[in-house]
Amino acid sequence: MLIEEVAVATAVLTTLDPKSRAASRGLSDITIRNLFIIPTIVFLIVFNIFPLLYSLGYSFTDFRASGSAAANFVGLQNYRDLLNDPFIWNNFSITAKYVIVSVVGQVVVGFGTALLLNRDIPLKGLITTLLLLPMMLSMAVVGLFWKLLYDPSFGIINYALGLGNFEWLSNPDMALYAVALTDIWMWSPFVMLLSLAGLSAVPKHLYEAAAIDRAGSLYTFFRITLPLVAPILMIAIIFRTMEAFKTFDLAYILTSQPTTEVISIRLYKMAFQTWETGRSCALAYIMLIMVLAITNIYVKYLNKVKER
Repeated sequence: MLIEEVAVATAVLTTLDPKSRAASRGLSDITIRNLFIIPTIVFLIVFNIFPLLYSLGYSFTDFRASGSAAANFVGLQNYRDLLNDPFIWNNFSITAKYVIVSVVGQVVVGFGTALLLNRDIPLKGLITTLLLLPMMLSMAVVGLFWKLLYDPSFGIINYALGLGNFEWLSNPDMALYAVALTDIWMWSPFVMLLSLAGLSAVPKHLYEAAAIDRAGSLYTFFRITLPLVAPILMIAIIFRTMEAFKTFDLAYILTSQPTTEVISIRLYKMAFQTWETGRSCALAYIMLIMVLAITNIYVKYLNKVKER
């Protein structure tokens, strides 16, 4: 085994340019690769894996970051309390409603826009670039921008729709939809971009064959376009579902209505307002498990779509 490794290393060294600095120092391609990869792995462990495991330990304690008392081990008590708390389940139901409205809206708007752009039109590149601008903006900037648009006194939305002084963000029944509408405006371009990539990869001869057979537009869409674009559309749905489930910025900036208190806002209040550090860590892991479960369902469905 050692002889084989030496032979491989020797072969790799021979591929280097004899005049290169790496060759003069006796560095192989594998060594150079490790010099780049190992620091990255260390960075991920220090700033991602370690805090993840550290917070997992705190989730089994009654630790409070605001106090000096030592953390006491309470086992699964934090998880039991959270799963039996009706207010937490209300936050999850608000989050689920928000995710459904937001993701469905993004898929409809994004995919519909991609269908309109998937043809030869004047200034197509410029139009596509302008449509991508919303998702390049900061979440805080978008939240403050739309808060002005929703303003009942001088907001342009009420003026354009003729709604007078309608309260979007102060209305408990409409506030969540207003936040979801903002999220749809911001992230529909992401779905549009992936959908355009999928639409451009559909073979043109399939449409030509359908035209020869005099197939209708609906038949062509449901038999050719949608099945072939479905895998990449599912990838967009997976990403947007995960992000919508974890949303915090828009809901926190736009409104403080109880009907818009998604689970991330409850987690923030628990961790940094009431300083229930142990319970907040447990809630974070409950969210993580839910996101992983939802993602796993999507991935299984995506694999079935690819097998068709």
